Amino acid sequence: MTGKVYVIGLGPGPAHWLTPEASAVLEQVTDLIGYFSYVDRIAPRPGLTIHGSDNRVELDRSRHALELALSGKIVGVVSGGDPGVFAMAAAVLEAVENGPEEWRALDIEVLPGVSAMQAAAARLGAPLGGDFCAISLSDNLKPWELIERRLKAASEGDFVVALYNPASKARPKQIFDAFDLLRTLRPASTPVAFARAVGRPDERIVLTTLGEADPGVADMSTLVMIGATTTHLIARPDGLPFVLTPRSYEAGR
Repeated sequence: MTGKVYVIGLGPGPAHWLTPEASAVLEQVTDLIGYFSYVDRIAPRPGLTIHGSDNRVELDRSRHALELALSGKIVGVVSGGDPGVFAMAAAVLEAVENGPEEWRALDIEVLPGVSAMQAAAARLGAPLGGDFCAISLSDNLKPWELIERRLKAASEGDFVVALYNPASKARPKQIFDAFDLLRTLRPASTPVAFARAVGRPDERIVLTTLGEADPGVADMSTLVMIGATTTHLIARPDGLPFVLTPRSYEAGR
């Protein structure tokens, strides 16, 4: 069995945030599988077959990758950001778990990437300096009641919360519901950041408060960050303030 599957994190977008390891592997793969907008970021080359697909067929993509690897292909399955964060690593392993026994013997390697949460945090300063969690607002694969329970638990635990998949054309309401809930759980003065397309030409950062935030500015390219009670701003003479969640819990209270 000579095939292999690499699950590759492409980072948030700019080429300089693609890891050297991922760049090297992308030059070796015979087949590239992923959502259209992700495979479009990889330049065609001789010997590379690109298999683009729609956004809601993660398991189909994974099975296709595993079948190609079983036939001897060196396959790259690409995700934006980090493939282990709400992305293709879980889909590939779910397919392995529920697929033919021979898939379990395949050589599968997950290559990390810069996540949207990390990219947004770097732009803002140090919002993730204390304890934090990440929650996807997509209810395509889990019930909304579970998302609400997790938002409540994160607020009770006083975590900084990074919200992935905040809104789409098919899910325009959930981000508003999430903010309605969070406004009952955290002070109106809590810092909130909308970090859209970080690192790309259409990057946009909106820094506001929970009370004044307009959830309608979020889309699927946006990472939303909700501060903890210790999160605060450090004013600067030019540009956006720094956002800081101190490592010491008492320091920010």
